[in-house]
Amino acid sequence: MADNSNENIEKNIPEKGPLNFIVGSLTSFLLFIFFYFLSNKIAIYFSVHKPSNSSEIVQNISSSINTLIIGLSFLLTFSFAFIGIGLFIVFIRSFFLKKN
Repeated sequence: MADNSNENIEKNIPEKGPLNFIVGSLTSFLLFIFFYFLSNKIAIYFSVHKPSNSSEIVQNISSSINTLIIGLSFLLTFSFAFIGIGLFIVFIRSFFLKKN
């Protein structure tokens, strides 16, 4: 009985087509552009606003957190870029595949 319900679920899932791939790619590229400018603003903010503590330990911790935030923001940015590139390649590839 469980196999029968799984087959029904699989039959109801529509197949992804080129339109889905290009919409996903464009969405990912738009998010890449947005987060790129946001990441640049974060990096500029942290480079202009240096920690103003006299304690060396506090300055080291603050510098580490700033580096972590900047690194994660650019990681997010370029993850969206690579996802967009990958979906665009799948979009192009979908025209060359034959349907069964």
